[in-house]
Amino acid sequence: MNETISSIEQLGKYVVISPEDTKKLKQVIARHPMKVTPYYMSLIDWSDPNDPIRKMAIPSLNELSLQGSYDTSGEAENTKLRGLQHKYSETVLILATNRCAMYCRHCFRKRFIGRRENKEIINDFKPLVSYIKHHPMINNVLISGGDPLVLPNKIINQFLSLLSDISHLNYIRFGSRAPVTFPSRFRDKELLALLAKYSISRRRLWIITQFNHPKEVTEQSTEAVKNLIKSGVIVSNQTILLKGVNDNAETISELQNKLVRIGVKPYYIFQCRPVKRVKKQFQVPIYKGVNIIEKAKARCNGLSKSFRYIMSHKTGKIEIIGIFENDVYFKYHQAKNRKNLGKIFKRKIDKKAGWLDDFKSNRIIPVRQEDVNSDIGVKF
Repeated sequence: MNETISSIEQLGKYVVISPEDTKKLKQVIARHPMKVTPYYMSLIDWSDPNDPIRKMAIPSLNELSLQGSYDTSGEAENTKLRGLQHKYSETVLILATNRCAMYCRHCFRKRFIGRRENKEIINDFKPLVSYIKHHPMINNVLISGGDPLVLPNKIINQFLSLLSDISHLNYIRFGSRAPVTFPSRFRDKELLALLAKYSISRRRLWIITQFNHPKEVTEQSTEAVKNLIKSGVIVSNQTILLKGVNDNAETISELQNKLVRIGVKPYYIFQCRPVKRVKKQFQVPIYKGVNIIEKAKARCNGLSKSFRYIMSHKTGKIEIIGIFENDVYFKYHQAKNRKNLGKIFKRKIDKKAGWLDDFKSNRIIPVRQEDVNSDIGVKF
């Protein structure tokens, strides 16, 4: 990890950067640090300025754009203790670190990733464990960050040891892109042994990773997945739909089919959030996204098309179901307000809208029950 690329000067060994752009890119990484592992750098085709791997890893002048916001999902308002968010009744999210093996340029938590300030990150795990114990409706924990699996094994063991004593937890998840960006981490026998220790038949450990492009499914990342599965861990994947990276049906379908082949379960494909310094470069309009996803599913087999196209909105996880006539149809797959759970609604098509709030109508138009039960409903 000491060999990671973290400066514009180091980057200059791979690609020619003008003095003017060097100055601007230094401004970018002063606010949002750069960090790329040698392994991930090796996946970049430097002869292609539009290489998708390069786009996810290397800072861009597009990051000077301030369109959007730094908290698109209402994380601040759902924070109950330092480092703990409780948005959905049965799930808590723990922010274990603000460090990753690589700092992705499309990260939705750019506001604190890689920065010295860490006021959103836990500083004492025990109060969080106490909170979970006193809320028996919580049946699962997602440990995220940053990337919790780049933390020392001793700390990961402490997390799992304390959480394993909570009887009402059904499973524990880690959100980690390390299998994609730093796969050699999963050759660590000590790490694999402690994951195997806590991933037991009555309460499995899940690792939710993030493969976004078929080029990321390599011999090394496949080995990382294999080692996790051998340790009893269930591996699932969340892909983000990213402009210039995977915004076509061929790439999405190839990726999902490859993931199933190596034993990774497709979970979500996320609509890119309208995050400052991310939105301009990476967000695909929902209208285009729906068409990409539907064409991709037609190229996938049963398991590889099991994902949902999701927008992680401040009001909940909203499934983007599809388009019929002049409307886009949505469904609350998860909801902050339980009354919205399962609710289907529609908005008039706006081909430029990239987020629910972008649609011209601010009023959610519910779908009538008779429409859900009619031929119209079946089309989705």
